Amino acid sequence: MATHNIGFIIEQALGHITHGKNLAQNIDLDPQIKSYWGYPQQPKDGLMALPGIRNWTLQAGMQSNQALRKMTKDSGGLDAIFFHTQVTAILAQGWLQRVPSIVSLDATPLQYDSLGEFYAHESGPSWLESFTFNKNKSCYQLAKKLVTWSDWAKQSLIKDYGINEQKIVTIPPGVNVAEWSAPATAENESSSVVKILFVGGDLKRKGGEDLIAAFKTLRDELTDQAIELHLVTRDQPEPVESMFVYNNMQPNSAELKALYHQANIFCLPTYGDCLPMVLSEAAAAELPIISTSVAAIPEIVKEGEGGLLVTPGSVTQLKDALKHLITHSSARKTMGTKALNITNQQFDAQKNALKLFNLLKETAGDK
Repeated sequence: MATHNIGFIIEQALGHITHGKNLAQNIDLDPQIKSYWGYPQQPKDGLMALPGIRNWTLQAGMQSNQALRKMTKDSGGLDAIFFHTQVTAILAQGWLQRVPSIVSLDATPLQYDSLGEFYAHESGPSWLESFTFNKNKSCYQLAKKLVTWSDWAKQSLIKDYGINEQKIVTIPPGVNVAEWSAPATAENESSSVVKILFVGGDLKRKGGEDLIAAFKTLRDELTDQAIELHLVTRDQPEPVESMFVYNNMQPNSAELKALYHQANIFCLPTYGDCLPMVLSEAAAAELPIISTSVAAIPEIVKEGEGGLLVTPGSVTQLKDALKHLITHSSARKTMGTKALNITNQQFDAQKNALKLFNLLKETAGDK
């Protein structure tokens, strides 16, 4: 029987959407929690800017407050609140003061600033940046606990925002591993064609253009080996022989999983990312991964173990890494197995959701 009323406010952008779906899918594993859900949506058209408040921050705060009022009415009172990300909590700090809360984040604002050029994000004037910094810091201070997706983000909270390390818990999002494991009937290594899979909405930011360039060179070099490139993206690149583009794939869909299961290599040579959830999906499908040493990616792609890391923008390094895995099936198998083991241990969404639910119940008990 449920003993805790807990509200979940989940930002609806990028990989946060999938994270929210995974939490909702696993919430029934804890019968002690009665959950209430709110999903702040990013507007297609920006609101008129207000001094000191970015449009999405304002919109997320308005939606969060509205959702929490409804949750409170429906539940008779919330025992704890989970905010993901901090954007949803910055203008809901009254709730953090009244209800024990956890604020979850994949990266701090300062870390996003460091990746800004790849997210079409520009820093504002110094007074605005100072105001935003202080609002974020007060949000972190008011939260009972902070959950980060990575140690990379945790270190920024400690060093850049002065948050006590004891207040921070690292719980990656992960995937439901069993759902992504390749069935025994999957094509994979039984085919003579080596298939490379890329999954990234923004083709340029995710390094897809570099991957296409490397693939074209390899296709000409490896005349004795048939290779294919499969791109899941919202963009439409120029046609290339043996390249297949999928523009309408849905997260967690059977069709998307089938692409993972028929692939031999997963490649995401991204320029700007925090901890892409597609890497967990690829590892759960037992694929060797090629990615870049950006942000928290080395925490899931262990160099030389579950995959290979290259410098962002280096088509030569990317081509060499791909060539190694294309021409060495034993390396693909070994790295794929290690990638799966790492995901089972650290990035299983079900296990990590239970850790988060337990932390929320502890937080609710602190009120």
